[in-house]
Amino acid sequence: MFHLKNREFSFDVDMSKMPCGLNGALYFVQMDQDGGKAKYSGNEGGAKYGTGYCDAQCPHDLKFINGEPNLLDWHPSATDPNAGTGKYGTCCVEMDIWEANSVSTAYTAHACDVTSQTRCDGISCGDNPDHRFDGHCDKNGCDFQTFRLGNETFYGPGGQFVLDTTQPMTVVTQFFTADGTDHGKLVEMRRFYRQGSKTIQTPSIVVGGAPHDSLTTPYCTAERDLFKDGTNFLQKGGLNSMDDAYDKGMVLVMSIWDDHDVNMLWLDSIYPPTGGPGSRRGTCSNTSGVPSEIEKTAASSHVTFSNIRFGPIGSTGATTVTHAAKPLLVELAANASAPWAQCTSASGCTTGWECTQHSTDFSFKQCTPSTALHKAFLATRPDAAALKAFMDKGTTHFAASGLPA
Repeated sequence: MFHLKNREFSFDVDMSKMPCGLNGALYFVQMDQDGGKAKYSGNEGGAKYGTGYCDAQCPHDLKFINGEPNLLDWHPSATDPNAGTGKYGTCCVEMDIWEANSVSTAYTAHACDVTSQTRCDGISCGDNPDHRFDGHCDKNGCDFQTFRLGNETFYGPGGQFVLDTTQPMTVVTQFFTADGTDHGKLVEMRRFYRQGSKTIQTPSIVVGGAPHDSLTTPYCTAERDLFKDGTNFLQKGGLNSMDDAYDKGMVLVMSIWDDHDVNMLWLDSIYPPTGGPGSRRGTCSNTSGVPSEIEKTAASSHVTFSNIRFGPIGSTGATTVTHAAKPLLVELAANASAPWAQCTSASGCTTGWECTQHSTDFSFKQCTPSTALHKAFLATRPDAAALKAFMDKGTTHFAASGLPA
């Protein structure tokens, strides 16, 4: 079992043989360690034989749930001879560390209002289409998907992208607590990469008028308000739900799959097809990803996960920003625009801030924190009052001795 708080999880991955319509996934779910073998007398297989699985989609296609065959109301899939759906689904908290192909990637937290693997039926499963947001779990999730957020040159195949998916890369995800201990409250999930000799940070993107480069409650709130797609991560418990699951322990899952429901358009194309805020998720055609086609034309597709590592933050061999030798201060320059204020290239911004295009209103530019300032501020582990002061006025407080290690 993986207890993720105050830890980091790293792996190497090669996505070069993963075209549109496929998903090479690595993620954690809150299933029982033994697959429910001890809990349910009818479960004689256990996790070794694949029983006990659950996730935040509350899937109905599991053939055994709670030690019983999922035979009631079983309907075979019209497009997949190996699949179908039964009356029951099975729900639990899910943390998608990596969902990706060579075109797009996302990492996503899914909260639930249940605190362990739970069998559901009907509305409690959040069955589509009418009750998607009425079930136990947040199916959309709070996701960080750079293309969807407006940065279309960060990830993709070729040297024109910051992360080139024709080459292997290392992916590092860190789980920070408020007090830097294993038992503190989860406050942030942060991602960076290594490719070749370079360490590559997640880009800072302005969402809801403020810069974000990790999963936090302020980011999840801003994303919800920006996209207005029904996501109920916060209502289902948000980071508190993830915190509880991480304390109890998570099971690692790896898979490669195609999508018989919506052709993986939610990952790499335009979804919903009708458009709207946040619908652009990648450059794949909206006619791509049809399983009957890609299972023939891309039958040799594969993803390689390797060199999986887990331990305290900073222990898995990759570097990260956890300490600054000198404090960074916001200094007011003559005639410069203040933090978060509207700016022009001529006026510029105060020291540590940059004049950048507003993420949703392209008619003006805004002073936003530089990547260095933003990371240094987050490294101070700010409390709610400090976060509010930063978001309201750009106020920062750095000790003379520098940032905490």
